[in-house]
Formats: sequence, structure tokens, C-alpha cells
Amino acid sequence: MKHILKSIIVLSLVSTAACNDAPKADEAQTAEAQQVQEAPVGTNYAVDNQKSTLSWIGTKPVGKHDGIFPISTGTLSVADNNITGGRFDIDMANLKVLDGGKGNEKLQGHLKSGDFFDVTKYPNAKFEITSVAAGVATDPKDLVMKNATHTVTGNLTLKDSTKSVTFPAKVSMNGNSLIADADFNIDRTQWGIVYGNDKSLGDKFIRPEVNIKLHIEANKQ
Repeated sequence: MKHILKSIIVLSLVSTAACNDAPKADEAQTAEAQQVQEAPVGTNYAVDNQKSTLSWIGTKPVGKHDGIFPISTGTLSVADNNITGGRFDIDMANLKVLDGGKGNEKLQGHLKSGDFFDVTKYPNAKFEITSVAAGVATDPKDLVMKNATHTVTGNLTLKDSTKSVTFPAKVSMNGNSLIADADFNIDRTQWGIVYGNDKSLGDKFIRPEVNIKLHIEANKQ
């Protein structure tokens, strides 16, 4: 019986540790910022900020937190049923922690501080598309989002740092509306957000990988 109980405890600990790893998602490729097309051709689609969401999950050895970065405004350009450009702005000053754990208000304030996003100085972030290509760059069987249809590349600006990120996405259009979904991980340290990124901190270590789930709905203007 003791051996059985011991095995159950070990399995439970292993399971808990696995749950607190960074969520399984497609890994975004990060590179130096690319040139953005100033006036992409096509018809403008306005991003619906009431239906569009940008959610996040951050993890550490003893737990995780999740929340949202509100999308404030955005426009996409579409020509011949393809996205040719666009951008959306992210309201960092109103980021939310949603998991309902103790100390969420404290964590929310910490994320807004200079240790993380410094929203007093940098209240907004932005994503500017540099290219959208049909198909995916990797073998579909290697993707977490198996139904991805496109590869999206764009410049993500957080605080005073801009990096190009590339990730798979599912994009669908029906003429007057557009829906895009993506699920990927980024390394926050690429944007100089390094607080807690030291494994010697033990349980206080905060993993550099942040999961991003992006859902965009836009309508023809």
C-alpha cells in the first residue's frame, strides 16, 4: 500500500509540473523587424474590438496565470481574397488577469509596472503585418494548429522594442467579413522583458515563454 501511495504522489507531482509548463502551441519565429508596407493595396476591413481577443498564459513551476490584452483598434487590407497588410493596436494599460487566483490585483499591477510592460510610459503595443502567405512553412503534422491555412509575419512592438514574428494561422473570408485565429508561444525576453527569468529563483522563476491565443474578426468598411 505504501508503494502504491508513493507512486500516486509521484505521478501527481509529475502531472502538476507538466501542467505548469508553457502551453503546447506553435512556436513563433522571431527575427529583426521588417519593413512595413505603408499603403497596402486592397479593401479595408475594420477590426471588431468587441469580438476580437488577444489572450495570454504565463507559467512558473508552481502555477500559471492567464488574462487578456484588449485590442483597441485595427484595420486589415484585403485584395483578391488575400490579406495584403494591416495592423492592430493593443491596450496594454488595461491588461487583465482572469484566472481568479489570490493576489490577481497585485499581479495585474505588477505586470503594468516597469518590471514588465511599464504601461505608464508605454500604454499601447502594436502588431503590423508585413506578409501573409497561403500555406504553412512547416509540415502540418508538426503543427499544434492542424487546420492552419496561412503563415503570418509582422512586427510586434512591446515597450520600446520591435521584433518580427512569424506564426501559422487559420484565416477564413466570406466577402464581407474575415476571421483569423492563431495559437503560438513567444519568448518575452526577446523584447527585453526579463523579470523573473532566472531558474535559480526556484518556485519564483517565471518562464520566458508566453502563450498567445489570437482571435481577430474584421468587417469590410
